[in-house]
Order: sequence, then structure tokens, then C-alpha cells
Amino acid sequence: MFKFIFDRDTWQEIWGSISKNKVRTVITVIGVLWGIFVYIALSGASKGMDNGFEREFKDMANNSMFVWAQRTSIPYEGFKIGRQIQLKITDVDVLYDKLPGIQFIAPRNERGVWGTTPPMAVRNLKSGNYKVFGDYPVIDKIAKKKIYDNGRFLNDDDIKFGRKVCVIGERLQKELFEKDEDPVGKFIRLDNIYFQVVGVYKLENDGGFEGDDSIYIPFTTFKKIYNTGDNVGWFAIAGYDDVDIVALEKNVKQVLKRTHKIHPDDERGIGSFNLGEMFGKIMGFSKGMNLLSLIVGLATIIAGVIAIGNILLISVKERTKELGVRRALGATPAEVRNQILLESVFLTIIAGILGIVLGALVLSGISSATQNIDFPYTNPTVPIPYIIGALLIMVVLGTLIGLIPAQRAVSIRPIDALREE
Repeated sequence: MFKFIFDRDTWQEIWGSISKNKVRTVITVIGVLWGIFVYIALSGASKGMDNGFEREFKDMANNSMFVWAQRTSIPYEGFKIGRQIQLKITDVDVLYDKLPGIQFIAPRNERGVWGTTPPMAVRNLKSGNYKVFGDYPVIDKIAKKKIYDNGRFLNDDDIKFGRKVCVIGERLQKELFEKDEDPVGKFIRLDNIYFQVVGVYKLENDGGFEGDDSIYIPFTTFKKIYNTGDNVGWFAIAGYDDVDIVALEKNVKQVLKRTHKIHPDDERGIGSFNLGEMFGKIMGFSKGMNLLSLIVGLATIIAGVIAIGNILLISVKERTKELGVRRALGATPAEVRNQILLESVFLTIIAGILGIVLGALVLSGISSATQNIDFPYTNPTVPIPYIIGALLIMVVLGTLIGLIPAQRAVSIRPIDALREE
């Protein structure tokens, strides 16, 4: 078989057969390459969306949510409608105790985000208004901050001793410090109170509402400065990976409603945003796109390979006399069959390689066009094993479909072929 494959005469006969019907051959090849091209283009585009959303949410716990207090819409236990609910730091222990599916809870307070005036930060003769967050170190486990190597984020001792330390964003570094000045260890004045900078965080995506113009200080220090007592603005909550985040959100709200005497049917007393649910929907859509690309690509490949089989059947019919002469001169049935099969596999491989190259060029163009857009999309690629697998499927299908015209060629009797006009 291998001797037959590398035989020069075999390839001359295959080339002669192909070149006799160039237009038909080209159309056939296009039909096959279109299948693998569609698969690569759709799969790569879907992967680009996957990569984009993973980049956007890579610093966030995927199974997370945000919960805050609002005004009630239903009177309950003697309380009137429209009562403003206030979350408390004691709610943290209640939630941990009642809901074992919670992995982390980060109580948060802020100034300069939800309608409040951003505090002023001053460094020497430079100043600006920036958002300030009072946080516990656990927030870094839910929404990871990329800290420059020479700095750090808030730690437990900062909370315990109510230290006047802060972590600032890149924008503050550029606006309040000199170009080559290292902010770590230096001081800024925030609402006329001096804070030592212990870290600078780098923004790797859009950063949500926090951005790169925020200042993080210990929750306990925030409480003293702004006299918030045990009040909490909102909770960032992360569930374990195997927890149903939608069910957990519902349970969190039920616990908080009982704790703060809110009617169980009041949908406005406690507000929430479920990041985990949104992330799950996005990933589900992406998986659907991957499945669609696989189905469409495979269907197109099969259609193209069937076209090759039809073309070869026509070719065998047109070459009936030629095949009869070969049989009369001593060609064995195996040699005739192998030639037709080899021609089928050759056309399939050529079409597959051209489809892969075309798909790679299109994905490269998409990647270049989406580098600087404000949309979660990046690096549309298809893993090499998937491409090789698709090509192998094409070759196997090309071989199987080639058996039909090959068997047709073998079944021709030499005497009948020689009589063919």
C-alpha cells in the first residue's frame, strides 16, 4: 500500500484525472474547505467571547453577588411602608451562621459613589476628589486587586488597630505624585487626616464602578472618620463553587428580611445584583455557540465530502474505458480501488488545509480589529488538537465516501469497459 502511495505513476494518474475537470474539482474542494472554515471561524469567534469575559471577570469570584438595603414597600409588624433599612456589621455573623454555602462576606462602606460627594485627597500642592471605600481584607478574595510588587493590600492588623493606611489607584499615583516618585510609604491628606500609602493597585480591566481613582482604607478607620458606627453600605458575598448562587441569593435576602423585620413578600426592602447568575448565562451562551459551530461545521464538512464522492462517481463513469484498459493490462482490483481512494483522500486533505489557513486568516483579522474596542472580546483562537481532530474527521469521511466510487470502479468488467464508447 505504501509503495503504491509513493508511486510516481499513481500520482500522475490522479493529477491527470483532476486536471481534466478543473472547474468541477475546484467547486468540490471549495465545498469541503467551507465546512472546516465555518467550524474554525465560528469556534474561534466563540472562544474570543469566552476569553473576553474571562478577562473581564478574572479578578472577581464568579459565584458572587452584591446585597444592599432599600426602603420597604409593604408594612410589617407595626412598621410603616417606606421604612429605610440599614444593614449592620452584625449581619455578617448571622449570614455565616444561617447559610453554610457562603464562602466570603465583605462588608463595605463608601464615599463618592452613590450620590455622596467624593472626598478630597491632597499631596503637597496637588489635590483631587476621589472615591473612598472602607473595607476588610476579605474583599480582596472576592474582587482581587493587582498590587504593585513593592506594596500590599489592607491586612487584619490594619482593621484591628484602626490604622490610617490606604491603598490607592494608578490614577491617584499619576495625579498626586511626581512621575518617578514611589508612593508607597508616603502620606496623603484625606479629609484633613493623613494616611500612609501602603500599596498601589493596577487596573487590568474597566474595574466596574471602582475604577482606578479609588482609595481603600480599613473599615474600622472609615467608621471612626465618618462616624458610621456599625452601619454597612452593602455586602459583597461569594458562595462556594458548587453552590447554586441563585438559590443562595434568595436565602441571603430571606435571612436579612427576618433580621430587619421586613415582610417576606417585600421585594424592595433588600436589593441585590447576582454576578454569578449573569456569568453563568454568559458562559451558557458561549457553550451554545460552541455547540452550534460544531454542528454547523460538521454538517458542512459532511456535505462537502459527499460532494467529493459524487464527483468521483462521475469521474469513474467517464473513465470506464480507461479503467477497463488498465484492468486488461494487468491492474489488480486493489490497485484500481486504492487509486480512487487516494484521489478522494488527497482532495479532502487539500480542501481541509486550505480551509484551516483561510479560517486562521479570518480569526487573525478579527483579533486585530477587536484589540482596542470597549467590548469583552479577545484572542479568538481554536485549540490545535481541535483543528487536527476536525481534519482527521474529514480524512476518515473522505476515505469512507471514496469507497463508493472505488467499489464502482472495481466492479467494472474489463470486457464491458472496452466495449464502452
